[in-house]
Amino acid sequence: MSPTKTEPAPAEQAPGNPSVSSPPRGGGGEAPSQLQKDPDLERKFRELVAVWQVEVAPLSSSTARVQHPAYREIIALGPAAVPLLLRELEQRPNHWFAALKSLTGIDPVPPSDRGRIGPMTEAWITWGKEHGFL
Repeated sequence: MSPTKTEPAPAEQAPGNPSVSSPPRGGGGEAPSQLQKDPDLERKFRELVAVWQVEVAPLSSSTARVQHPAYREIIALGPAAVPLLLRELEQRPNHWFAALKSLTGIDPVPPSDRGRIGPMTEAWITWGKEHGFL
């Protein structure tokens, strides 16, 4: 008899398809286990953000900004970077939308707001609050 195939539990999601779209809600302020605060991760994230901001400041190309090595490294930090990105976006709006979309697999920005940093930021901040990341 062959074993039956079962759907993976949320903690067993494939690495390329993180399950970050629905962490626990509620007023307890509890972060999902894979997103627990990690001082080393936060330090690395802050270092990468600082490098990225300095090196892309003179660039006008959005493509060049998201292809920058520090930006790619931030995405490589994985789903644990989502709350960090959302907090960064909340405090200092910038072009973090592609990274967030890459890490979450979703885009809460309505088509009518694409290309407008203010409304795009609002959409992601709202999404982050609704899903327990902020």
